[in-house]
Amino acid sequence: MRLSLVLLKNASNPKIEYYSRFSPSPLSIKQFLEFGRDNACEKTSYMFLRKELPVRLANTMREVNLLPDKLLSQPSVRLVQKWYMQSFVELLEYENRSPDDPHALNDFLEALIEIRNRHNDVVPTMAQGLIEYKEKFGFDPFVTSNIQYFLDRFYTNRISFRMLINQHTLLFGNDTNPAHPKHIGSIDPACSVADVVTDAFETAKMLCEQYYPAAPGLKIEEFNAKAPKKPIQAVYVPSHLFHMLFELFKNAMRATVEHHEEDETDLPIIKAKVTLGKEDLSIKISDKGGGVALRKIDRLFNYTYSTAPTPSLESKRVPLAGFGHGLPISRLYARYFQGDLKLYSMEGVGTDAVIYLKALSSESFERLPVFNKSAWRHYQGGPGADDWSNPSKEPRDTSKYKAKR
Repeated sequence: MRLSLVLLKNASNPKIEYYSRFSPSPLSIKQFLEFGRDNACEKTSYMFLRKELPVRLANTMREVNLLPDKLLSQPSVRLVQKWYMQSFVELLEYENRSPDDPHALNDFLEALIEIRNRHNDVVPTMAQGLIEYKEKFGFDPFVTSNIQYFLDRFYTNRISFRMLINQHTLLFGNDTNPAHPKHIGSIDPACSVADVVTDAFETAKMLCEQYYPAAPGLKIEEFNAKAPKKPIQAVYVPSHLFHMLFELFKNAMRATVEHHEEDETDLPIIKAKVTLGKEDLSIKISDKGGGVALRKIDRLFNYTYSTAPTPSLESKRVPLAGFGHGLPISRLYARYFQGDLKLYSMEGVGTDAVIYLKALSSESFERLPVFNKSAWRHYQGGPGADDWSNPSKEPRDTSKYKAKR
C-alpha cells in the first residue's frame, strides 16, 4: 500500500473523518485495574480497542493537518505521519472482524505489538522534524505557540495509545514480566514510590558518570500522612513514574555538577521528599545546581528550547540532554492521570521539581485531547497584540519632557 503525502494530508479521508467524530473514552487507573484483575476477557478488550484505538488515532491525525505546510513537509514529520496512517489502516482490518473468528484475537494481538514497535521512535523523530524546520525557517511566536499546543496533545495521545496497547498485550500476550508477577498489565497495585525514586536515580547516575567525573548522591525522606511511619505505596504505572523521575534527576545532576565544577569531589546531595496526603501523592526533587532565572522557567517546558547542545540521532550513545522534549513530556506523563509537574527555582541556589499525582486510583482518569471546533479555532487565530507595556530598548531622556517655564 503506497501512502502518499497527498493521502496523509487529506483531512477528508472518509475513515479518518468518521472516527474523528467520536470523542475518546477516558479510563481511570481503577478501571484498568478492575478489568485486569477481575474481568480480564480478551474478547471484551478486543471489542473496545478495535474502536477506541482508531478513534484516538483519528483525533490526532486530523489535528496534524492543521500544522504549517512547511513543517508537515519535513522528512521526519512525514515519516511520523506515515507510521500513523499505516497503523490506522491496519487497525481498520478488524473493524468488522468477529471476535469469534478463531484467528482474530491472536492476529489482533500481533498487530498491536507491531504497531507499538513501529511507534517506538515517534518522539525523537518528531523532535528531529522540529530541528529540520527550525534550521530552514526559524520560529515565529505564532508558529511556536501552535507547535507547543499541538505537541502537548499529540504526545498525550501517544501516551494513552501505548497505555491501551500495553494493557492488552501484557494481559493476553506473552509479554508478562516474571520479575513483577503482581502487576496488572503495566500497573503496579502496590508501587513502592521510594523504590522507583531509587531506581531512577541510580540509572541517571550511571548516565551522568559517562559524561562527568562524578555524580551527586541522594537522600530520600517519606512523610505518610495517611499511615504514619509506613512506606508510601501507590496504584500507578511504574514506567510512567520512572520516566518523570529519571528526567528530573538527569537535569538535577547536570546542573549540580556544572555549578560545582571547581569542587567535584564534594558535590551537594540531591534530596527527594515523598509525601502522601488525602488527595495528593507528591514527590519533590531538590538540587543545589544554581537554579534558573524566573524568566526562563516557562521556556524549560517549551519543545523548541533546550539549554544543552542538540544531540545526533545517529549516535548510539544515550544523550544526557539536548532535544528539549524531556521536561515537557514528563509533565504530560504527570498530567495524563490528572497530576502535574511544577518547577520552583531560586537563581544562584537551586531548583525544586515537584511531581503531583492523585492519591486515589478512582480519581486518576486519563486526560485526553479531543479534536473539535475549539481545537480547530486555536490553530486559526493569529497572535493578539500584547496588552502589557514593554520597556523601550533605550531609557528615555526625560529632560526633553520638562515643562517650559
